[in-house]
Amino acid sequence: MAPSTKTVLIPIAHGTEPLEAVAMITVLRRGGADVTVASVETQVGVDACHGIKMVADTLLSDITDSIFDLIVLPGGLPGGETLKNCKPLENMVKKQDTDGRLNAAICCAPALALGTWGLLKDKKATGYPVFMEKLAATCATASESRVEIDGRIVTSRGPGTTIEFSLTLVEQLYGKEKADEVSSILLVRPNPGEEYTFTELNQTNWSFEDTPQILVPITEDSEEVEAIALVDILRRAKANVVIAAVGNSLEVVGTQKVKLVAEVLLEEVAEKSFDLIVLPGGLNGAQKFASCETLVNMLKKQAEADKPYGGICASPAYVFEPNGLLKGKKATTHPRVSDKLSDQSHIDHRVVVDGNVITSRAPGTAMEFSLAIVEKFYGREKALQLAKATLV
Repeated sequence: MAPSTKTVLIPIAHGTEPLEAVAMITVLRRGGADVTVASVETQVGVDACHGIKMVADTLLSDITDSIFDLIVLPGGLPGGETLKNCKPLENMVKKQDTDGRLNAAICCAPALALGTWGLLKDKKATGYPVFMEKLAATCATASESRVEIDGRIVTSRGPGTTIEFSLTLVEQLYGKEKADEVSSILLVRPNPGEEYTFTELNQTNWSFEDTPQILVPITEDSEEVEAIALVDILRRAKANVVIAAVGNSLEVVGTQKVKLVAEVLLEEVAEKSFDLIVLPGGLNGAQKFASCETLVNMLKKQAEADKPYGGICASPAYVFEPNGLLKGKKATTHPRVSDKLSDQSHIDHRVVVDGNVITSRAPGTAMEFSLAIVEKFYGREKALQLAKATLV
């Protein structure tokens, strides 16, 4: 470990909000931090919200004597309650505060954990809207800022503010220049909190029977925020989302070394019909998708049936373009690989829908991408309700 490397602890539990946890882990690792993901349960595997399974690096019980530059708590229920009731974690966070090191929390965790433990007295803090009264009851000054810094405590509001929150933590650890560098790679929203938009051409109705059946493949080196944003948002919309692993193992390690667990292997669902197949990115992950004959054939059949498919980050460039899946379509992709698209006319757009094809750019556009899919299936009112609920 380099002498300048900062250490970060992110505890997780059953019922942790996965998008918050994963975004914090990946952004802080991109910033150069040595992040330890620790389960407060009796096993490293946790069942996060929305049916998403994560695997921690270690058990919290094995590292209670460790010192960290930052401890940051994700939200989600009942995960936030579990963190609050974890005495070893409470002791670590209180020692962190006493020693003048950074603590941070998001969503319900500021009120449930930091507030209950007495760390927010006379501090400005924010949290998920329905927890603001509880936050005020902890003697904190409740703020509606998307991210709030008061001394050595940083708080934030919910899934849609997590990247901003995480970049603030990178800045606290490494300075503004490093935070800006990471922000530019992620393509963070220039107008957080404003109503999301996307570009649409050749408007087509995306149909389904009863419930949209959606396939989200993941593979080694898939970009975790993009994958989890899709599953998280689409399941909140009540779509039936199947997470399928490309390869021989259900456990997949993403590009920033987050360990996720798929529900099935791709081969098990290769003959099934889906209303949408949508790929996360990650440079190496997209290349692995491109080399998977089963997945490419599924996408080609989807296109031949005139059914929706989509991809974000490097997937449009590495999977769709070489296989003729963008022929006659406008699309976008990550700036680093946008030269691979034969049609460059829409590469600067954050989300592009052209008929039955939807594409997007990076982790920082993943929420807009996911909400655009919700809108295509359920309409704008439903998508805006979800945007409000997640604080996009």
